Amino acid sequence: MDTLLGELGNWSSVEAVAAVLAVAYVVLAARQSIWCWPCAILSTGIYCGIFFELALYQQALLQLFYVGLGIYGWRKWQSGGEQGKGLRVSNWRVSQHLSSIALILTLTAVTGWITSRFTQTPMPYLDALTAWGSVIAAWMMARKVLENWLYWLVVDALLVVLSWRARLPATLLLYVIYVGMAIVGYFSWRKSQELRASGALG
Repeated sequence: MDTLLGELGNWSSVEAVAAVLAVAYVVLAARQSIWCWPCAILSTGIYCGIFFELALYQQALLQLFYVGLGIYGWRKWQSGGEQGKGLRVSNWRVSQHLSSIALILTLTAVTGWITSRFTQTPMPYLDALTAWGSVIAAWMMARKVLENWLYWLVVDALLVVLSWRARLPATLLLYVIYVGMAIVGYFSWRKSQELRASGALG
């Protein structure tokens, strides 16, 4: 703990910028502001380089995916939904959640084994699990599925562990913040959904 706290004063400026942009992304997403997506694109572009240097290849590839998804989400939030009026918060059925969890675990087993066998990545299965969990959660976010925040709650908690072991202090603090913000985001979206259902929102 003392070593990690000592490193907090030695954040790279690049990592700090990426972390700040990432926090801005989640804050804006919780408020359903479309400007969350430019922040996401910039932050993930920076993190791609950081994770590649640390040989966390699945996390690096995940950031590239986020860049593309950020562009998709930006357009989808702006013009999706009924008659191009923008997306509204929706829910997944239990069967969709079971399918997505099964997919995450299957892909984790496969890609975790591949990277443990053919690369020097230090945490192949944790890297894989958080990467695939993030892919599904981010897709849900882009589609404004309420339960994306619950997926992020689990993924972000695991990423706290990954960041600790990878010695990324700014990123560790980022994911600790994300855990709390996932809870806030869930209740914020659920409230807006309830208000819209009651007719309080147009």
